[in-house]
Amino acid sequence: MIEITKKPFGNLADGREASLYLLKVPDGMSVALTDFGATLVQLHVPDRRGVLSDVTLGYDDVRGYEEGRSHFGCTTGRYGNRICDGRLPVGDEVYQLERNDGQQHLHGGVTGFGQFLWEAEVVTDGVRFSRVSPHGEEGYPGSLTVHVTFTLTPANELSIRYDAVTDAPTHVNLTNHAYFNLAGHNAGTILNHKLCLAAKAFIPVDDTLIPTGEIADVEGTALDFRHPTRIGDRIESTEPQMLLGRGYDHCFVVDGRPGTLRLAGSLVDPSSGRLMEVLTTEPGMQFYSGNFLDGTQIGKGGAKHPFRGGLCLETQHFPDSPNQLAFPSTLLVPGDRYETETIYRFTVVP
Repeated sequence: MIEITKKPFGNLADGREASLYLLKVPDGMSVALTDFGATLVQLHVPDRRGVLSDVTLGYDDVRGYEEGRSHFGCTTGRYGNRICDGRLPVGDEVYQLERNDGQQHLHGGVTGFGQFLWEAEVVTDGVRFSRVSPHGEEGYPGSLTVHVTFTLTPANELSIRYDAVTDAPTHVNLTNHAYFNLAGHNAGTILNHKLCLAAKAFIPVDDTLIPTGEIADVEGTALDFRHPTRIGDRIESTEPQMLLGRGYDHCFVVDGRPGTLRLAGSLVDPSSGRLMEVLTTEPGMQFYSGNFLDGTQIGKGGAKHPFRGGLCLETQHFPDSPNQLAFPSTLLVPGDRYETETIYRFTVVP
């Protein structure tokens, strides 16, 4: 049985109160979630000796999340990742979204889903967060009703289920923007972590990190993680794709059939023995190596997050899919339901 408790998490600038929900496996891992941004705040996971450490980057209270701009742990939407020029074609119409990353639309815009206070409901073994994104928010058409449900299992698995419906055609691509450091959120860089991705292909990008439209083979590149590889081994590669993102900031095409829950990748910290497996129903997963962390982000307990002090494995559709006809569609129409699931499973290696 999962233990669930609720406590205050501070006040937003306008005085509204945020809450923190604590989920705990008896004698196992624990998770903390806040209703601000439907955000993953803490993730305490045992190492090979049974010692718990918090392995996700974040802040001590809600004001950190309100004022921060690194998207630590938040639910990202309506569209996670980038849309070129903020251009959103829907049928015969083209909607102009807010541009908040140069000329691009990133992670839902200036005020994405991570900057809203969601409704919260305790459910069996977890918490369900809900909100309605009104027509016109950040330029998106249609009123979108969204639910994100986090549940914890005795097997040390954190499941995130997303579902949404709309009253008009629109595009949806939801994900969670957790930064992981399996040695501990305050333990330095992730360069010694070993990553394995179930991906034979990736999405090349241009100098604005927008997909070129190509789907490329990873073989012979610094983006080949089909076998466990130390992240630091090739992160300074001078291959053009690596220089464009200042490291890894690419969407990988997950092997297998989209819509089926399957292994997308695994991450190991050799020092602690912590192993995280990522399972998803999504077609892709963005690997971001914390290239824009620079030590100015002050996290929990006063931790300064250095360059590459955490990494993201964001399960999602491909970037800029609304403008890329060869990519799986992200269009949601009335009468259909958007449903995806991602599981983060934690174990240890010797």
